[in-house]
Amino acid sequence: MGATGKKHAKSKAVTKASAAATEGTPYGDREDVMRMADDIAQRRNLDPAWVRATLSKARMVPSVVRAITPPAVGTPKNWALYRSRFVEPIRIRAGVKFWLANQETLARAEAQTGVPASIIVGIIGVETIYGQQLGNYRVIDALTTLSFDFPDAHPRKAARAAYFLTELEAYLSLTQRTGTDPMALRGSYAGAMGWPQFMPSSWAKYGIDFDADSRVDLFHSQADVIGSVANYFQAFKWQRGMPTHYPVQFDMARLDQAALMAPDIVPTFSPPTMQDKGVVLDAAGQAHAGLLALIELQNGAEPPTYVAGTENFYVITRYNWSSYYAMAVIDLGQAVAQAVQAQTGMPK
Repeated sequence: MGATGKKHAKSKAVTKASAAATEGTPYGDREDVMRMADDIAQRRNLDPAWVRATLSKARMVPSVVRAITPPAVGTPKNWALYRSRFVEPIRIRAGVKFWLANQETLARAEAQTGVPASIIVGIIGVETIYGQQLGNYRVIDALTTLSFDFPDAHPRKAARAAYFLTELEAYLSLTQRTGTDPMALRGSYAGAMGWPQFMPSSWAKYGIDFDADSRVDLFHSQADVIGSVANYFQAFKWQRGMPTHYPVQFDMARLDQAALMAPDIVPTFSPPTMQDKGVVLDAAGQAHAGLLALIELQNGAEPPTYVAGTENFYVITRYNWSSYYAMAVIDLGQAVAQAVQAQTGMPK
């Protein structure tokens, strides 16, 4: 957001970092940072003295650098393990409480955007356990660190550092426009904020005032959080009533897995084309009107799990570029919906 440069493996590293979140070298001593402060002020029409003063108070946080550094290559992915971290009793109970407290708002967001309440609830649960884990890094420190001290070991250092610089600029513009103290907000090691963990540019583009109090507050207004998540997906072309995925089986005699996997998670194949390449779809999948992607979820040493992802599955990955993330959101949302139905008798 969400939001993308985002974030997901952020939970454990973030929660352990509160004590050290503001420690490190201040950026006011860096000439390159002060020169960039002037450039940002000019591009964003901000007061140069204010930008300089703000970045002068930001600090380099070594744990942010460690957190953004990719893990060692060769670590096998494990969908079953990944899923178990999110579709578990604590999040489901918290999700039921959130859903019941916000039934009318969730229904209004779904009616207006077509985004199911279960998907909205799944996102917020995966991101922050419904506001329980918002992150402990000062956002100004995280974004400044990733803009000016992005780790050399990262294979895409230049592009990622440039991305975080644009987010730093967006954060400065956002806090200046809203009269918010830029030193006060805390979030993930990547600078994502609030219950939905929006990056600053996503907050500015997709955050909406859903409780009609004339401000967008993704830290304290659950209505704004719900409306903004739904608005994000609507902006990325969520299609009302479309499933996110279909089950698949394989006709091994015809299976052309290399061709099917080549587009990754981008929907590319019509149902007839997918079946010609050896995928056996159920009746609903065969009747799908759009394009599909073969989604592979590896399970460590066990056989992978496969589904046919729709355009709406792809939309969820616009929040976080990961098929594992998208399936965790879907499965958590469904688990919460089922628990709500069991508790209240209301339809899913």
